Amino acid sequence: MTITEKILASHCNKKEVHPGELINAKVDVILANDITAPIAIKEFEKIGAKDVFDKDRIALIPDHFAPQKDIKAAEQCKMLRDFSHKHGLSLYFEVGRMGIEHALLPEQGIVLPGDVVIGADSHTCTYGALGAFATGVGSTDVAAAMATGECWFKVPESIKFIYYGSLNKWVSGKDLILHTIGDIGVDGALYMAMEFTGEVIDKLSMDSRLTMCNMAIEAGGKSGIIVPDKITEEYVKVRAKRQYHFYNSDNDTNYARIIEYDCSKIQPTVACPSLPSNTKPVNELSHITIDQVVIGSCTNGRMEDLRVAASVVKGRKVNPNVRMIVFPATQLIYKQALQEGLIEIFIDAEAVVSTPTCGPCLGGHMGILARGERAIATTNRNFVGRMGHPESEVYLSNPAVAAASAILGRIGSPEELGL
Repeated sequence: MTITEKILASHCNKKEVHPGELINAKVDVILANDITAPIAIKEFEKIGAKDVFDKDRIALIPDHFAPQKDIKAAEQCKMLRDFSHKHGLSLYFEVGRMGIEHALLPEQGIVLPGDVVIGADSHTCTYGALGAFATGVGSTDVAAAMATGECWFKVPESIKFIYYGSLNKWVSGKDLILHTIGDIGVDGALYMAMEFTGEVIDKLSMDSRLTMCNMAIEAGGKSGIIVPDKITEEYVKVRAKRQYHFYNSDNDTNYARIIEYDCSKIQPTVACPSLPSNTKPVNELSHITIDQVVIGSCTNGRMEDLRVAASVVKGRKVNPNVRMIVFPATQLIYKQALQEGLIEIFIDAEAVVSTPTCGPCLGGHMGILARGERAIATTNRNFVGRMGHPESEVYLSNPAVAAASAILGRIGSPEELGL
């Protein structure tokens, strides 16, 4: 079996499961945010459930419209707070303690290798980087799971992606996943587990692994996953709040497809409007001027990302025609960036540094685009109207390219700055 099949089998008390099989599996962690949890809470109450299945396994995180941007957002966030207090949930994170959910839960040791995790947010697939089966579901499925501790799944087929060779300068996990989506398309892995392997993945940092699995959904994937190893163990052992289990894939497993990439041929990659699959090498886009740069989100708001961005803008100024907004993904990351002097570097470059929030990524608040404006962002989606006006444009890149573009006033690479 694949790692995905082994995890699912262990959670439905079966010796083995097969692609296409319908199962009911126990879940280890359930999460929802201030957009999706209110729907789940209403459905939970509608079915007459009196209590949650486990007050220590449900994470409610107000991060999309928080800090609350208006009265409606405040009402949404209040529903999470009231429900959490009513049921004594230990994993409710108020503003000041919260972070962007998909950065916060791994950081806090709440999601772990071998887990089955569901979230009412499509980027729940992020946790596959730890060797967990993690996937986004609808708010009604979350409501049922909050009451029962279980969720139904169709066991997905798996695609094995092998990355070999060596990474070029300024290329990271973001470029690998953008290149992959550009190759297979936004529905190239529809309802499949995307298993990332190879010598390049073996050396990839946990931050970059989280980035890759985060964007599996952008290829239509049910999940992204990486077999846990020493890098996983180093990350998890100091954070884990409970026991965890490492699963792997058998050598004689049958995959739906096996796709290989020579990473020495992959350059810093940018997804152009208005699909994550519309990718081009950064050097083909130097004629594109920009109005806004966003560095952060559940895709690229971690320490590695902030360090890279700061190394590019250090001693330089953001182009006068550009606004640059930096969103550390969690309070802990914000504090560490402060201690390392990164926040000062961003402010000296005349960028804005914000408290953790998903705000601009979904066109929620704190960075909305006007008609005709262009942004380059380290986020995960660039659909029409994603970051504001339907006639605005969003380009997706890694943090190094985004930071260089902020200085240049157009899309460009750090190499153009002599780096």
